[in-house]
Amino acid sequence: VQLVESGGGSVQAGGSLTLSCVASGYTYGDNCLAWFRQAPGEERKKAAGIYKPDGTTYYIDPVKGRFTISINKAENTVTLHMNSLEPEDTAVYYCAADRGPTVGHYCRGGFWGEAHFAYWGQGTQVTVS
Repeated sequence: VQLVESGGGSVQAGGSLTLSCVASGYTYGDNCLAWFRQAPGEERKKAAGIYKPDGTTYYIDPVKGRFTISINKAENTVTLHMNSLEPEDTAVYYCAADRGPTVGHYCRGGFWGEAHFAYWGQGTQVTVS
């Protein structure tokens, strides 16, 4: 299984970016997929998650209303649309996928952490100034 992120970059505050994560060798089932982020000098933390079977989502409070996570099943891609970006959003962003099967309420309730996910991308830098 390989996850490859793209779409990071530098943007001014208030701008937008879209991150994509393409999964190869991964068969979607009752899975939870997520985006984490790691700001300079900080631990990696969750940002958003999505439950593949029904597309229900979870967001941390600081990104609610600004970020949107989605799945394109046909293209095996998980996308994170980020609007109204703030300097505090500066971080390396990682996509993650679990082995499944995962219960829906566990994913959409945000009860997961890093340890839940077996597969990780290499990360993509987002810088907001």
